[in-house]
Amino acid sequence: MKALLVCEYREGKLLDSTYELLAFAERLGAERAMVLIGSDSALPAFDGTLYLADAAKYGEYNPDVHKRIVLDAAQRENADCVVFVHSSYGWDLAPRVAAALRAGQVSEIVGVTDGGFEVGCCNAKMRRTVAQKTAKAVLTIQAGAFGVTGTPVGAPRVERLDVADTSSAVEFMGYEPAEKKDVDLTRAEVIVSAGRGVGKKENVPVIEALAKALGGELGASRPVVDAGWVEHSHQVGTTGQSVSPRLYVACGISGAIQHLAGMKKSDFIVAINKDKDAPIGEVADVLVVADVMQFVPAFTAKLQ
Repeated sequence: MKALLVCEYREGKLLDSTYELLAFAERLGAERAMVLIGSDSALPAFDGTLYLADAAKYGEYNPDVHKRIVLDAAQRENADCVVFVHSSYGWDLAPRVAAALRAGQVSEIVGVTDGGFEVGCCNAKMRRTVAQKTAKAVLTIQAGAFGVTGTPVGAPRVERLDVADTSSAVEFMGYEPAEKKDVDLTRAEVIVSAGRGVGKKENVPVIEALAKALGGELGASRPVVDAGWVEHSHQVGTTGQSVSPRLYVACGISGAIQHLAGMKKSDFIVAINKDKDAPIGEVADVLVVADVMQFVPAFTAKLQ
């Protein structure tokens, strides 16, 4: 199997998600080639063929033009699958490429099995295995699902790409800065996060009290934010903030892959959950099997 991995380049920099694509291809056991609309100054550390188009000429993002570049690389490589990260770039471009190739698309892959690809379902509480029915496939992988081990090394063999047709109905205007947050969790050394397991909005102050006792900040999972219990500025995960504190305490958080992707780089992880089989236990250094609303107040009182 041959996989064409589509790198992302933003504001003059190659994104680290490039190496998650390589980790996925390794799990897949596929031959690997890459395509990048970027520059010579930011090439991936990779031993293999890199199809390179100049972002200064084609723009850092233009869906019509970038689609043509990816299709050109896929044709030259005769790739069996084209792989994107499930990011704003990937989820916009992947279906365009799939439609052009008349290929099946599998989105938000979190694992690889003998029968196909694992994707989340039921609000990420379950997984199902799916496989495309077409000869070729377009895939997107969930950010953080395929961890990078070690320091990437290597130098690619660069093949230049140029497309004659640069017409497009879309003009890329630039990047809009994210809304200023009430709290910058990326700088916090200790984060205590509330999950759906805390039960109700009135219980969130109990979790916040533990955060204060530890000299840290309050975090939250997406369901808690969506329910309006905590402001979005406190959300940890792929649609919130990615954090790497010295200590991360997850209270009543099951461990959906989107949340794990945002916090698994923490130095030390404590999870408090009444379900001993909760997925977050797989990344936690300490798993406390207990009712959150019984354990946390007692723990806070002991610290105080």
